[in-house]
Amino acid sequence: MARKEGLIGRKVGMTQVFGDDGNHVPVTVIEAGPCTIVGIRTNDTHGYDALQLGFGAKKKNVSKPAAGLFKKVNVAPMRVIREIRLEKTEKLQGYQVGQSLTVAMFQPGELVDVVSVSKGKGFQGGVKRYGWYGGDATHGSMFHRAPGSIGASSDPSRVWPGHHLPGRMGGERRTVLNLSVVRVMAEQNLVLVRGAVPGASGSLVMIRKSVKLKKAQQKAAEKK
Repeated sequence: MARKEGLIGRKVGMTQVFGDDGNHVPVTVIEAGPCTIVGIRTNDTHGYDALQLGFGAKKKNVSKPAAGLFKKVNVAPMRVIREIRLEKTEKLQGYQVGQSLTVAMFQPGELVDVVSVSKGKGFQGGVKRYGWYGGDATHGSMFHRAPGSIGASSDPSRVWPGHHLPGRMGGERRTVLNLSVVRVMAEQNLVLVRGAVPGASGSLVMIRKSVKLKKAQQKAAEKK
């Protein structure tokens, strides 16, 4: 899978805007960057090609090892550090430590992927977690939202791995592919993408150029 450039950001929330055709478009507002390059990883030295990006200034509670690292590269301490791997070393050309990346890398109409952590919902039953129907609500069934039988007793005398049962729900890393960029507001460091993005408002996200751009373009051409 190809690796694409991107930015660290924060989900602001959802709203709607009006398109050129007058129809309203549901969008997610993402505050993306500016991100500072705090390190560059190359295949020759580290075994892979990547950019280390920092997001959000951290003015206090900076540990001595972290402060020394930022001082070494002459970059202000950052609250969030993430790596964005790139496919080829040639893509690292033109980047340097201390350089600031902004939403200017995105253009309206292009496709992007957004990576975030979904909302945590705690321990949930099978009805909410997997959409079980549940039992009858009337006629004294005495069986409503319980799991019920989960396997035979004699054979195989165990529960098969992966069986749907109550458990922890949400709070997992999710990637939404091929969201269309509706607007780029460079002055406010905002990107408006069509559709929903996992996670609560204020949660950390990663927005990058689409890794499946060619396939998405082919599907769009087929629809036309």
